[in-house]
Amino acid sequence: MTLGATVGVAENGNSAVLVTVTREGELLDRRKVELTHGLPTHPHHHEGSWAVGRYLNTPGARKLTLAEAVALVARVEEAAALGARACLETLAGAVPLPVESIALRACPELPRTAAERITDPRAQTMADSVMYREALAGAAKERGWSVHWYERASVFRDASAALGRPVDDVLREMGRVAGAPWQSQHKLAAAAALAVPNTPARRR
Repeated sequence: MTLGATVGVAENGNSAVLVTVTREGELLDRRKVELTHGLPTHPHHHEGSWAVGRYLNTPGARKLTLAEAVALVARVEEAAALGARACLETLAGAVPLPVESIALRACPELPRTAAERITDPRAQTMADSVMYREALAGAAKERGWSVHWYERASVFRDASAALGRPVDDVLREMGRVAGAPWQSQHKLAAAAALAVPNTPARRR
């Protein structure tokens, strides 16, 4: 019996595809959202690189101090949090069932501070994506939704297990009902939502 809806998320920078489904695999909503507007989309990776002397010979690069880059990250992070709240509020008002949970791609462990993330070459490449995922997670928690973190490598298998049938069949039918576009990000987000019964609710 349908109890509520789940939102699956496939993020790409400051934008994300959100697909909302029932536990039985009925598509309720799909949309693409942008969490920030008019600000740099990758402040850790782009502006942060310039602050530590990387890629200064690329078009558009400019010299920044580390403090200036950290301040920019804080501005983008705040904007992303506001954008995530607004997006989820709009979504919740558009679907016919109460939303109970959200599924987001699991985050790697990163250094704690923005300065550490900027100066660590490995962390710098992932920190912006993590920032946007965490903004959506925070907004979902504020709404009382449970937050689940899926692994990209196993999410389709987990969705099949949760459904008790091949998820590809369910995704194919969703795509037929939804119509174009029904692309890889839509399928990933839908599978993430369907896998929630087999995806522990945890921070990372």
